[in-house]
Parts: sequence; C-alpha cells; structure tokens
Amino acid sequence: MFGRWLGNRSRAGAGRGGALAGFPVHRSAGVLSCRVLDPVNEPVRQAEFVITDGAGRKIVGGETDPFGSVLATVPAGDYRLAVTAEGFTPFHGAATVTEGGHATLGDVTLQVAAPPQLPEPGDWEVEPNHSQIGFTARHIGLARIHGRFNTFAGAVRIADRMEDSAMHVIIDAASIDTNVQMRDDHLRSGDFLDVGRFPTLEFYSERFVHRGGSRWGVTGALTLHGVSRTVTLDTQYLGLGNGLQGETRAACRATTELHREDFTLTWQTMLARGIAAVGSSIAIDLDIQIVPKG
Repeated sequence: MFGRWLGNRSRAGAGRGGALAGFPVHRSAGVLSCRVLDPVNEPVRQAEFVITDGAGRKIVGGETDPFGSVLATVPAGDYRLAVTAEGFTPFHGAATVTEGGHATLGDVTLQVAAPPQLPEPGDWEVEPNHSQIGFTARHIGLARIHGRFNTFAGAVRIADRMEDSAMHVIIDAASIDTNVQMRDDHLRSGDFLDVGRFPTLEFYSERFVHRGGSRWGVTGALTLHGVSRTVTLDTQYLGLGNGLQGETRAACRATTELHREDFTLTWQTMLARGIAAVGSSIAIDLDIQIVPKG
C-alpha cells in the first residue's frame, strides 16, 4: 500500500487528463485528489478531510462527495492530507503538488476502528467541574449570543445493556450566564425563563439508541418553562479515562436544537427592518463527564 502511494506521488507532475481535462486551475496551482473507501471497497461519503501545508497551516477542508472523492486545487507545494470518518481509524498521507500538476493518493482505505469501551454498569453522576451546558441563539438576524448554565446536577444509571440505561439532569434556571448582567436579568424575568415560577429545567431520558460507532441518540422529556417536550440529544461517546486522582471518568458531547415557541417562550420584539431581535431556534451544546457515584 505504501508503495502504491509513493508511486502515486511520483506522478504528481503529470498533466491532467480525463475528467479533469479543461478544469480551470490557476497557473501557480495544481490538483490534489484521492478516493476514500471502506474495507469492502465502498465509498465513504461525508468523511471529513483537512489539507495542511508544510508549516501545519490548514489550507482547505471539507467532506468527501457521494463517491468518496476528495478533490482540491491548492498552490504548488508539499501537503499533508488527513481523513476522518465516524467508526474508522484516521488516515494521514503526504503529497507534492506541482504547478499545473495532479497529485493523487489513489484509493485510500479506512480501517474500522474498535468502539470505545462503555462505562461499567452501575450508578454514575455528572461531574460539574469538568462539564458544561451551553447554548447559542441568533441575535438581530446577524450575530450569535453564547451562554451557559453554571449550576446543574445529573445522575446516570448504566444498565448491563447500554440501551436500557437512564439519565436525569436538573438545571438551575437562575444560573443562566451570557456574560452581560442586563441581558441575564431579562432572561430570568417573566419574558423568558420566569425563574420565580419555574426555577429548574429537567431532562429525563426515555431511551438510548446506538447509531453506530461512537454515536448515540438519547431521547427523553425536557421540561422548560413549565412545558414538557420530547427531545433527542445527538451524542458522541468519547470513551473512558482517568482523572488526576486516578478516578475513572467517562465523557461525551451532545447537541440538540430547541424552538422557543414549543416551550411558550414567545417574547419577541422586532427591529425597524422587520428582523426579530431574538431568533426562535436555540442550539444546545453539552460537554459532559461522569464519574461513579459516591
């Protein structure tokens, strides 16, 4: 395999032909390409790739097309190509691109990665000092406002069969923090969270669904502003590790999107141009570490 790559690199200065004939390329640039396959020679779609130069600077990045192809026009020079895809081990390769040339790494075969070890069955709890519950909202149709909840707690019961596990998270609504006191006071008021009437947000999971590799869907009921709705956390399990004191930890990242109107958070004001001051969709991002309870 390495021999094939080196052979492909030796053709870097060859002229473009076939499908690339007539493809417009700047006179100081060339083309870098490869095809990403799985172990049974099927194309890997939407694999992420990054091309960096000799100094480690990112030049271009993106996803493979429906045929697993990577195709990029870059200035002449030496490059590193990194390809990653869910459930596969990463690939790293090198190529030299010449002016007007086509450097190809040919067919790159990704190997199936071993799934990360799951937590041991039993009771675990969210470790708040190394966890974060954040959110992002659109402001005046242009900028994004980032915030987080500073106070929360959670418990996870890991079952013998991971799909039968359960989770409960409770969040102190008054701990909302966007780093602007006036805005935070408004978010705590009756226009938004109304923390006097609804002091907490709570999430109870109903099911864990394995989506392949390290991806899971955690579906449950979220109670916000006195209203309960079913939401699904798109979750990436990151595996097990050990903390500074030798304690076992498990970690994951999760995202979901909420719509304010679903939870009767309907306050709104319009700008002169008819643009909403606050967007209706809220992106939720969670970085969670759990440790064995007690």
